Amino acid sequence: MSKPVIITCAPTGGIHTPTMSPHLPIRPEEIADASVEAARAGAAIIHLHARDPETGKPDPRPELFQRFMPRISAECDAVINVSTGGGLGMSREDRLRAATTTSPEMASLNVGSLNFGIFPMRRKYERWQHDWEPEFLESTRDLVFKNTFADLEYVVKELGGTHGTRFEFEAYDLGHLYNLAWLVDQGWVEPPFFVQLVFGVLGGVGADLDNLMHMHTIADKLFGDDYEWSVLAAGRHQMPFATQAAMLGGNLRVGLEDSLFIGPGELAASNADQVAKIRTIVESLGHTIATPAEARQRLGLKGAAHVGF
Repeated sequence: MSKPVIITCAPTGGIHTPTMSPHLPIRPEEIADASVEAARAGAAIIHLHARDPETGKPDPRPELFQRFMPRISAECDAVINVSTGGGLGMSREDRLRAATTTSPEMASLNVGSLNFGIFPMRRKYERWQHDWEPEFLESTRDLVFKNTFADLEYVVKELGGTHGTRFEFEAYDLGHLYNLAWLVDQGWVEPPFFVQLVFGVLGGVGADLDNLMHMHTIADKLFGDDYEWSVLAAGRHQMPFATQAAMLGGNLRVGLEDSLFIGPGELAASNADQVAKIRTIVESLGHTIATPAEARQRLGLKGAAHVGF
């Protein structure tokens, strides 16, 4: 029997903008509600970003995270995972502020630089709720999402070494897996590793099942029994790739950060709806869903009693 499937839910992210869906959580109370509902639907891990409550723009201020993280922790036992990706165009220091302030059990870490192009989404909309939205999308035409070896070393030593935080290592391309292997070779991170294979972002590896199979094969060669792997795919590829990951014995991620839809042309009314849908699929395949306690044990986390919020 395969291990229970760890479901991660990313409720809001820093990619989609308020115009794109009325269901995208923006205000702290909305992010808290969405997170707790997703956890109750079966998500063991909640991957968090913050937004300006007035404009919906990605916002790195730790005080915003502190307005929803304690409530999530009080109302469910899900693992709280703080993004260090922040919003596109943020400095490394801004991207780390929330995690270094709150000392979470987990934080995300993109293990390589890439062109991160979301500018094609601008063509889909004529009217915008906020002036920053089209400018933000268009700015990614000339943007490198920077995660150099110096950045990676700094983050794993600061968060991993000082805070005991473990990582959701996000790999957008094959070379990113080798970047992670280099970090392992330096002795800066220790197993078990949680590797999130990311597909369908313009600038990263395409959402092709052959790519999933190849990246999974290479990750197996690099990390052997020392890692847990998970899959997320952008947009319409979200559910098919999540399903494929479960069928292969892996874990998966859903949430409105990655896709605003629940089906073709149908906006998801909530993050919990996406979690419930993939849970139904996974259980119909004969798999079970991991509890937060199981996720903590398998990922070697420090526990909710040792965080700073």
